[in-house]
Amino acid sequence: MSALTGLDVGTGGARAVAVDESGEIVAEASSEYPLHSPRPGWTEQDPADWWEGAKEVLKKVATEAGEQVVGIGLTGQMHGSVFLDDSDQVIRPALLWNDQRTEKQCEQITRAVGEERLISIAGNPALTGFQAPKIVWLEEEEPDNFGRISRVLLPKDYVRLRLTGEYATDASDAAGTLLLDMQARDWSGEILDALEIPQEWMPEVYEGPESTGVLRESVAEELGMPPGTPVAAGGGDNAAAAVGTGIVGPGLVNSSVGTSGVLFAHASDFNPDPSGRLHAFCHAVPGAYHLMGVTLSAGGSLSWWRETLGGDYDELVEAASGVDPGSEGLIFLPYLSGERTPHLDPKARGAFFGLTARHGVEHMTRAVMEGVIFSLRDSLEIMRSLDVPVDDVRATGGGARSELWRQLQADIYGTPIRRTVADEGPAYGAALLAGVAAGTYADVEEATSVVRLREETTEPDPERTKIYEEYYEVYRSLYPATSSAMTRLTDLGAGSAGE
Repeated sequence: MSALTGLDVGTGGARAVAVDESGEIVAEASSEYPLHSPRPGWTEQDPADWWEGAKEVLKKVATEAGEQVVGIGLTGQMHGSVFLDDSDQVIRPALLWNDQRTEKQCEQITRAVGEERLISIAGNPALTGFQAPKIVWLEEEEPDNFGRISRVLLPKDYVRLRLTGEYATDASDAAGTLLLDMQARDWSGEILDALEIPQEWMPEVYEGPESTGVLRESVAEELGMPPGTPVAAGGGDNAAAAVGTGIVGPGLVNSSVGTSGVLFAHASDFNPDPSGRLHAFCHAVPGAYHLMGVTLSAGGSLSWWRETLGGDYDELVEAASGVDPGSEGLIFLPYLSGERTPHLDPKARGAFFGLTARHGVEHMTRAVMEGVIFSLRDSLEIMRSLDVPVDDVRATGGGARSELWRQLQADIYGTPIRRTVADEGPAYGAALLAGVAAGTYADVEEATSVVRLREETTEPDPERTKIYEEYYEVYRSLYPATSSAMTRLTDLGAGSAGE
């Protein structure tokens, strides 16, 4: 029997799964690595940690699978910037997707290219999380490091370089750099020229199921895998997760609660949101696209809350399950890292509204979780306003495993929530893409035919949905009412941090 391996270079750690041709998971492994925040709003990681984490999980699944690995697919956190010198040495820690230091550079990019022109080419406005403003930031703030650049890679593609020796990426992940021409599905000479970024720094762009090279002999020996194993281009984490849950056709939507939260809708054509509130990216499916709304601190908000309390995750969620919808008049804004959809505001900040002496930890925990889904509901409303069909919503990410997270999505969206048998998201989708690269499947459509849905569906409760409609109205009113105060507090905090 042959096995297909998917590797997810995530924010919190690496994850690998091995699946057989029928889509059955035969091995899985996870590892953790640190996240660094040298200043408020800054997030960085050491690419060496990704490589060590990747090797650890790939070795484990190769051993546990006990079968011949015939293909590897890659996925991972999007937007990060890995700067390499001419010896492929990492110049400085990678700037991550949720790093907020590049607000000034985003304004410069918008002026250099033009706001409407940028959206028409790259599908998105200039946002702090994307890769392009990070490159501009390095030029302005660390010119010595900028002068050493020979290559710029995305996180999973740095791991690919170590696996294969090839500089390559895929269209879905490259779409999150702000440097890709979405319709050409290749680098935009116009944007690169406007920002004075050499095209030779950028890796070659492939479609998700294409092979980008093979496992180097020395690495194969270390991992316990066959040398020459093809490595698929793969996809950004959300595009790969969509493949893993079968979101490869119109009307299909993924709702993901991981560190960030994502609402992901398949699109057959490139049709960006003119306001830029939703991201328009290439899909990991050749020739296809997707629209995506992002909440920067989804599961990350609950993790922050748990770590702040020093509590147990399962106990906190169980207590929150016993609280009535609306948390007895308490609402949480989950803008702990600024916010993408719909506000596009790096200075947005988190808050509890409605606190009273009546509220305890259980109310606040539920309010955190409800606030996260209210934020994702914002994305759903934009999709509906753009006439994007929403016929089948599938839960993915860590939140898919939680009954309360699933029920909150059903009740707040007002739509049934389905769940796949394999709760592996990105890594599982990457393994299916590897199957196409290895010739196990003819195309992505055949690969996703092995995706199976669980029999149970989480249905919305009409009474709770009615309650949440009213709370959602209040939730939507809070950001406009407080955004100027958030901005001032952010600026004051930055000033005191720099003293």
